[in-house]
Amino acid sequence: MEQYGKVALIGTPSSGKSTLFNRLTDSRKEITGKQRGITRDRNYGEGHWLDKTFTIIDTGGITGENIPFQKEVQAQVELGCQEADVILFVVDGRAGLTNSDYYVAKKLYPYKDKVLLCVNKIDDSTLINNTFEFYSLGFDNPYPISAEHGLGLGDLLDEVIKRLPKTKKNPYEGALTFALLGRPNVGKSSLANKILGYERVIVSPLSGTTRDSVDIQFTRDKKRYVMIDTAGIKRPGKVAEDLDKFAVIRSADACKRADIILLLIDADEGLVSQDIHVSSYAIDNNKPIIIIVNKWDLHSHEQDSQLKFTKEIKSYFKFLDYAPVVFCSAKNGTNIHRIFNALNEVEANMHKKVPSSLLNSTILKAQMDNEAPDFNGGRLRISYCTQSDEVPPTFILFCNNPNYFHFSYQRYLENVIRETFGFNNCPIKLIIRGKRNGLEELK
Repeated sequence: MEQYGKVALIGTPSSGKSTLFNRLTDSRKEITGKQRGITRDRNYGEGHWLDKTFTIIDTGGITGENIPFQKEVQAQVELGCQEADVILFVVDGRAGLTNSDYYVAKKLYPYKDKVLLCVNKIDDSTLINNTFEFYSLGFDNPYPISAEHGLGLGDLLDEVIKRLPKTKKNPYEGALTFALLGRPNVGKSSLANKILGYERVIVSPLSGTTRDSVDIQFTRDKKRYVMIDTAGIKRPGKVAEDLDKFAVIRSADACKRADIILLLIDADEGLVSQDIHVSSYAIDNNKPIIIIVNKWDLHSHEQDSQLKFTKEIKSYFKFLDYAPVVFCSAKNGTNIHRIFNALNEVEANMHKKVPSSLLNSTILKAQMDNEAPDFNGGRLRISYCTQSDEVPPTFILFCNNPNYFHFSYQRYLENVIRETFGFNNCPIKLIIRGKRNGLEELK
């Protein structure tokens, strides 16, 4: 399929944006209902029209009324407008023109050239006349549609595709992309500069100097890399200013785009609960993590101190027992080469392929050595397994009934695969499917 740009859905609460999102992405990802203002964050999906795909961004409803979370929602909407190539301004054709529609229209006037007005909930021909009053919003040629029933979407999507630029699925194809992630003032920008060998980003002892994510392309040892320096992620209770909110949002977006996450820990301050919160941005996106213990030059260097600190890290991040740990000093430039060694090793692990014959014999032996427990009224029997082309390494297991798959047995099989095939420094993912339906999908 051809890949195109980004489309943002903007409108008042309950205008039907999430219903339209679900329709265009062929999913039920977004929650919809009669309650106003269910969506608050920006949410992303892949839209489809004929043989073309595009990124679609659903946003929270905005209004001039004083309702909870409106300030946060409007910050998300502003980012969505800046990011999008086309904006679909969705209004409720059944409810008619409201003051909130005028309020949203004023917000969209700076982006007028990329706005298409969509009059939603026009579910039958008797409601077409409801479209005309929306001309007063100042946008040309409103499109009458029904997101719920799919009516009128063909003409709208034809126009959307005309306006969207063609894009590459990966603008950094062929390069290894990694993001520097951590709480404020752990030394991300200092490390970025030391990696590059020159002062590329501002460094300051003040917490929160970096406010945006910065993509930096460079070459090292004839290999291409893209480094994303992100803003420090503050504790949720400390995120007060609009700029702080944007910084957290863009750091989360950086995690989605990166191949590998470098999670920075401050050796001088030690481990804190905020480090776990920061790591969740990478874990939620199934990204491999390398733990970088920065400012090691400020830590006491007793015998076996690195080994003791590593054990403390593994105990603290029990869900990251696979993650490599590198000790360095961004200030002094020590052990920078070890970071790249770890990056290259994790990349090799991410793309490792296991032959289906070896995988099946390993899983069969694992079941014989340790039979699955009785769970939900039955016992799991895995008949076939294969590795997909996804990253991180993803294994599809076909069984008698997915409901019999207990989480402890999943952990056991993950460990067997990891130890047998050497997936020792990146996450792996298991997908369990019923034999009949799963095999039909595979074919």
